[in-house]
Amino acid sequence: MNELPWIEIISAVVVLAGGGGLAGVLVARRRKRTEDQGDASSAAGTTTASSATAEPDTAEPATVEPATAEPAAPAAPVLERPAPTAGRLVRLRDRLARSGSPLGARLLSVLSRDSLTEDDWDEIEEELLLADVGAGPTTELLDALRTKVRVLGVREPAAVRDLLRAELVTLLQPELDRTLRTEPRTAEDGTHLPAVTLVVGVNGTGKTTTVGKLARVLVADGRSVVLGAADTFRAAAADQLTTWGNRVGVETVRSDREGADPASVAFEAVARGRDEKTDVVLVDTAGRLQNKAGLMDELGKIVRVSSKVAAPSEVLLVLDATTGQNGLSQARVFAEVAGVTGIVLTKLDGTAKGGIVVQVQRELGVPVKLIGLGEGPDDLAPFDVEEFVDGILG
Repeated sequence: MNELPWIEIISAVVVLAGGGGLAGVLVARRRKRTEDQGDASSAAGTTTASSATAEPDTAEPATVEPATAEPAAPAAPVLERPAPTAGRLVRLRDRLARSGSPLGARLLSVLSRDSLTEDDWDEIEEELLLADVGAGPTTELLDALRTKVRVLGVREPAAVRDLLRAELVTLLQPELDRTLRTEPRTAEDGTHLPAVTLVVGVNGTGKTTTVGKLARVLVADGRSVVLGAADTFRAAAADQLTTWGNRVGVETVRSDREGADPASVAFEAVARGRDEKTDVVLVDTAGRLQNKAGLMDELGKIVRVSSKVAAPSEVLLVLDATTGQNGLSQARVFAEVAGVTGIVLTKLDGTAKGGIVVQVQRELGVPVKLIGLGEGPDDLAPFDVEEFVDGILG
């Protein structure tokens, strides 16, 4: 039998002395044991909690690896599909009719009068001169109209329109060859030579924009094209031309610095067209005034240097249709320096008078090959005499 602890003996004596008897001693002993067990449990719980507080779980948390998706391949640029050139002028006829040309409704209204006096004929002459038709072509047109109106006695509006239409078509020389020479050639040694087109003109005529639109015309006709940004004196010109080319998947050859030699850029573009067997190389030249000898000499250098690879097939002069007779003086000098083969007449959709077409062809013997009738990317159209006249007459 285990010895009783002294504290329990003393407690038992106290209980017995108090008359509790043996049962009281047992009860008191059982209560004591219960209290001791409760104290031990509390102490153990406190220790565990303290340990949990003092020593937190030091295990490293599980690292969640982020999902590493494969980088998406860059989307291929969506190339624009230029409108076909066939029938462009027909689609743009309403814009031409809105150009306010005096060659149209006002002439018809005078010619439809019951009797034509000398004042009426003077009015017709004035309208033609204001339209920049020029003195010589105006006299020819008036003489033809006078004769036919007098002999045929034409008065009905439809008949008058047919008469005026026929005379205007004749005046615009439909027999001139207006095709663009864009066929590549083969040299005697079998080397591929692209068709080279130089685009010249003064600043402000829409020259660089015309080059971009012409690239779209050629792409629409199934030609491969390289652009040459030889307007190195205007940084924005190369950027603008590159943007036009990117839209239709056409490469642009440009200098990496402003003010580079334009002839060297033209030479590189033509050489690139030769090496890559491209159909056409379009070279945008710097805008220059026709009365600045140094600038015009530079244009002549571009022609000479690019000809070392392939001689130009076309030299297109861009003229602003709103400049009238000033455009004619420009045309004369450019024709002498660069050997202009065709005219691109821009801005015929606004206040253009249209008669400059007659004058420039008559003076230079060079046909108008393309006309610009709006600000849209596909608003450059091959020039067709009959469609042009129908647009003017409405």
